[in-house]
Order: sequence, then C-alpha cells, then structure tokens
Amino acid sequence: MPRIIELLDEASAILASADARMESMQLLEGICAVSLSRQYSHPDDEVSVAQAERYRSALKRRLSGEPLAYITGMRGFWDMDLQVTPDVLIPRPDTECLVEEALERIPHDACWRIADLGTGSGAVAIAIARERPQSQVTATDISHPALAVAEQNAMALAVSNINFRAGSWYQPLQQEKFDLIASNPPYIRADDPHLQAGDLPAEPSLAQVSGHDGLEALRQIIRESITYLKPAGWLLLEHGYEQAKEVTVMLADAGLEAVFTRRDYGGNDRVSGAMKK
Repeated sequence: MPRIIELLDEASAILASADARMESMQLLEGICAVSLSRQYSHPDDEVSVAQAERYRSALKRRLSGEPLAYITGMRGFWDMDLQVTPDVLIPRPDTECLVEEALERIPHDACWRIADLGTGSGAVAIAIARERPQSQVTATDISHPALAVAEQNAMALAVSNINFRAGSWYQPLQQEKFDLIASNPPYIRADDPHLQAGDLPAEPSLAQVSGHDGLEALRQIIRESITYLKPAGWLLLEHGYEQAKEVTVMLADAGLEAVFTRRDYGGNDRVSGAMKK
C-alpha cells in the first residue's frame, strides 16, 4: 500500500505550483480524512489502496481546473469549516475584514438587527451571528441553491439567530429597518481578465460580475440603503481593490456620513462603509 509521503510527492510533482505541497496535503485531508498533523508527524504511514484511488481521482479534477474547495466540499472561514459547492463563491480570507468591521460596531450584548445581502455560503452572516448571539441576522440571496448551502452551514454549526430569505438584495426585507447592513456583492466588471484566472472561471458568474464597470450591485445597495437603515445604522461593503474612491463617493452622495475605507490583509483597499445620520 502507498505511504502518505509517496502520495504527497507524486501530487506535488504533478501540480508543480508554488503551493503544490500544501494543496497536496489539503487534498489528502479533505478526500481521505488524513489530518495535516498526521501527514506531518507520520509521513511513512500507509493509506489504503481505495484511499489512494480516491486521492488520484481528486488530483485529476484539480489538474482540470476545478477549485480545491469544490473538490473537498469545504473551505475554512473565520473559525468555521463551511460547506461549499459550485453554487456559491468560495469564501476568501479578505472577506473576514468585512466581519471584523461589523463586529467592531456591534456591542457584544446588543440585540441588533443585521442584514447580509447576497449571503452565498452564509460565511459573513453566520460568522456575525455566532459572535453576536443576541442579535438577529437576516441573510438574503437571489440564488435558491446558494441559500440551501447557507442554511445547511447554519444548521451544521447550530446557529439559530439567523434566517434566510430568497430574493435580490433588499427585496425580501419588506421595508424592515436594520442596525447594520453588510454585503460582499459581485464587483468585477464583465471584461475583467481576472475572470479567466485561478478558481474564478469555475465559480458562479452571478456572484462575481456586476455590469460593465463592476459597480452595478454596489450602486443599488448604496442607493437603497437609506430606506432600510435605522438612524445611526451602518452600511459595510466589500469591493474591488481599485473601487474605494468610487464607493466612498457613492456613500457620501447617498447622504451617509462617517465614510471610511479599510485595507485587507494584503494592504489593498477592500471594505468601505458609512453611517446613516
């Protein structure tokens, strides 16, 4: 039977990328349930022939361009392991900045009403709901399959202070008022060459592309936010690294105040927000 180290060497050579070794290890953990700690501490342990076959089959899928998260069906975000499918955008570490900005504003014992627009896998909504259990989170998405994934993630993590509603942006909110609205909407322009790079070609276009300039969804969310925010309520938005100027101008033009932009872990402008007067 093959040893762990042999499978990892084989996969690393085939993938031949800068992070090939880590991808090989993550794939072995996700497909064969061989933990990273075991791979590091017992590289000479054997795996079964069936495990090796499943691993090599998954490796072929990765070589064909399928994202690692879709192959394993999971992606870590915040302090959670979330189910992901091709129906949802794969959560990225930089989106944790959006969660951090929300938590900085929501008191620990607050009974706030919070909305997450375009929730996808539920990453942002569930992270906030877990950290602020006395608050009530409403998560919306136009995609019914995406909402199904988000609901399954909430159930798996035993999060009860969250509800999911189908519809585009504010449409399911029925004129309700919120203390904080967060969103990681699509913000890539239709002709952006990045759409053909990395994992993006395999991810849902609906969660990535937003008109000819990438700002269509952001415009709508900002324009209509006044109707749904309580006085002193916050609107927090993730956006592209070159969009901070346009987004902050739109926030100010909408009559919001205390406009700010925060950089992500790579030093790029990533989250902007403002408060209703």
